[in-house]
Amino acid sequence: MFGMKRREFITLFGGAAAWPLVARAQQPERMRRIAWFGLGRADVPSPYLDALRSGLHERGWVEGRNLTIGTYWVTGQQDMDAVAHTLAASNPEVIVTQELTIYPVRSLNTAASVVFGVSGDPVEAKFVESLARPGGNLTGMSYLAVDLVGKRIELLKEWVPQVRHVAVLARPQHPGEHRERQTTQEIIDKLNMRLSYFPTPDLTKMDEVFRGVLEARCDALVVFPDAAMFAVSDRIARFASGAKLPSVSGWGSFARNGSGSTASSSMSKAWRSWPCVAPRRRWRASSRL
Repeated sequence: MFGMKRREFITLFGGAAAWPLVARAQQPERMRRIAWFGLGRADVPSPYLDALRSGLHERGWVEGRNLTIGTYWVTGQQDMDAVAHTLAASNPEVIVTQELTIYPVRSLNTAASVVFGVSGDPVEAKFVESLARPGGNLTGMSYLAVDLVGKRIELLKEWVPQVRHVAVLARPQHPGEHRERQTTQEIIDKLNMRLSYFPTPDLTKMDEVFRGVLEARCDALVVFPDAAMFAVSDRIARFASGAKLPSVSGWGSFARNGSGSTASSSMSKAWRSWPCVAPRRRWRASSRL
């Protein structure tokens, strides 16, 4: 589904499930409250929030009629906790988190259902107990598409046949990184290529990483995607361009930021098409559109 296998979506029916629409035109509609906690700035459009709004509207949830969406934004980790507490004080029924914003929300003492969209493995990150049975008040989806990791290397080789030595940039603390690395190594071995791994736990030291790539005489660059790596993707793009290294990553947003090519799932399409999750016992629209 959109480049992601079904197991990479977490859907829970009962404790949290797709929101149904119930025809009760004779009753006044109850206003439901969602809080969106995103990475970015309020004055910069978010394709993911726009996609979520479109998907909700298609299912009969209309802002100003039966739904309010409060938006809360952060540009870095330094203010996440404070914004999370401000968000919680607004008393939302559902909190939708984007990437790193799940961390401060997870520590809140809130009865709200928490829906996340993350690039890593939510089980390894201990957000949920399992994909099939999340447990607690958290549920959501993962963009981690391990089945596309090998495809990126194959496409890179197809586009630039002379590539022999691939540099991989990745944050080792990113949940699921080891799975991406293992799959990458397997396809590299299959194609008789060489892989050099450059862990980037501290993104303030990217210049050291870049020097290492040059000293290793790598002739291509692969970037494992996550929100933190995306924050420095413009620097990676400038480095790759200056060093004349073909590069590939896993999100379309990396390519739009100048980081070469990408083979990825559509996150915007996922946000729009994914049936937003909330407790069935609490969420029912009072009429059909």
